[in-house]
Amino acid sequence: MLPVALLAFCGIILGVGSSLSSDAVTDNLTFLKGEGFHLVFTWLANTGQTAFTFLPVLFAMAIPLGLAREDKGVAAFSGFVGYVAMNLAVNFFLTAKGVDLEDKEAIAHYGIADVLGIQSIDTGLLGAVVVGVVVAVLHRRFRTQRMPDALAFFGGLRFVPIVSTLVLSVAGLLVPLVWPTFNGWIRDLGEAIGHTGVFGPFFFGAGEVLLRPVGLHHILVAMFRFTDVGGAGTVCGEHVSGALNLFYAQLNCDAAANGDVTSATHFLSQGKMAAYLGGLPGAALAMYHCARRAMRPEIKALLISGVVACVVGGITEPLEFLFLFIAPWLYLLHAVLVGLGFLTAAVLGVFIGNTDGNVIDWFVFGVLQGTTTRWYLVPVIAAVWFAVYYFLFRWAIRRFDLKTPGREAPDEGEGEEEGEAEGADEAAGVPERAEGAEPVAPKLVAGRYDPAALLDAIGGPGNIRTLDNCITRLRMTVEDAARLDEARLKKLGAVGVVTLDPHTVQVVIGPQVQSVKDAIEGLLPGGRSA
Repeated sequence: MLPVALLAFCGIILGVGSSLSSDAVTDNLTFLKGEGFHLVFTWLANTGQTAFTFLPVLFAMAIPLGLAREDKGVAAFSGFVGYVAMNLAVNFFLTAKGVDLEDKEAIAHYGIADVLGIQSIDTGLLGAVVVGVVVAVLHRRFRTQRMPDALAFFGGLRFVPIVSTLVLSVAGLLVPLVWPTFNGWIRDLGEAIGHTGVFGPFFFGAGEVLLRPVGLHHILVAMFRFTDVGGAGTVCGEHVSGALNLFYAQLNCDAAANGDVTSATHFLSQGKMAAYLGGLPGAALAMYHCARRAMRPEIKALLISGVVACVVGGITEPLEFLFLFIAPWLYLLHAVLVGLGFLTAAVLGVFIGNTDGNVIDWFVFGVLQGTTTRWYLVPVIAAVWFAVYYFLFRWAIRRFDLKTPGREAPDEGEGEEEGEAEGADEAAGVPERAEGAEPVAPKLVAGRYDPAALLDAIGGPGNIRTLDNCITRLRMTVEDAARLDEARLKKLGAVGVVTLDPHTVQVVIGPQVQSVKDAIEGLLPGGRSA
């Protein structure tokens, strides 16, 4: 998620810089034509290119970093080494075979491009993902490798980049043999989706939502954003692959200012805005109105924080997981409505772009880019989706008596006896208080999460094998998934629990998951991941 977060930030910086230095904006705001303003905004646009210029190598480093449980720095370093070794081996193969690296037919057949200053084959994000996964496996296998005394200097963690260099160098010799065929398959898939017209974005939008509960939506999204599946073309003389890459290339290229950029945004954020800015907030209001009156004050903060995360941050899990497990069929309908949002934006010619679908994207890549983006249609579409979601959810919740937040039957004798509470605190590592002393207030994270209580609800330190997180979830391998107390986790602020198998569990927290993970990790033996 590190490069994904960097992409979002760089996208905003690029959008602000390129829009405020474009002729469309400066003609209306003439004071922006001053040399000082122009230099500042051009600098912002160039800074925004950071993530997009080096995207593959960032993923080659970030994947082993994320998959490694220990010694993450060595894993990331080895990812960079392996990526360079692979491309140098590709260059060796092409040179040894006598391929003319300047010949247009050879360039088209192999996909030859400059990669970190190396004439190699541009395998894009897919090649970086392969490198990252291979390095992660090698890191896990060889990070404790023992060597003979004479070679002991090269053992342990030092052996990981060494073996990564060897393995990826051999893999690089195979790339020119398989890539032309594989690249052709990708282009065929992209053409097939392109032939579906506006229904391509529909299937993409619905598919992303359906894959989200198991965390596999990133694979689908990356395919469309960074490979030929999402589109390909030449922008300012450079071949560009992927919907997001095309959008930013066109945004940063003056020659494309009057060109057709709609095809580069069909799979991007304007399709999400119907559900993110209108639909899900409507669903939240419906859940609020359907809650018992006595419970409404308690769930208000939960729903408001979910709406803010969705509208401002483009993070939907805090709201989606409130009804996913209660009514999966309702979540399926939600996926269809998101797909219809993509289809509607494509039919109406809205092309705002970027990745998050939040109000920041709408303002930076819609409003600031001028009326040609048709940003003014988004509030209208969002209002329609708000009404559809509100009445649909309100009807479904009452018709089928769905136990959305605030509708659960009150527990008899709810609350723990003093002795039980103290026992739970002791199990979670909370210091015992002296007799007669005032109760020790829990140390909260982000103002609402009690890490000690969350750890106890997970089953205590002894139940955790590994602990990590993505954008919204704690990702864990545990001794026994049955030991997790899902009801208590939800009372402590978790949105939901996903059990993938008896030892693999995800606890959905929301945008504050990084702080929660760090706090829980600090309570584990040794103050680190198990």
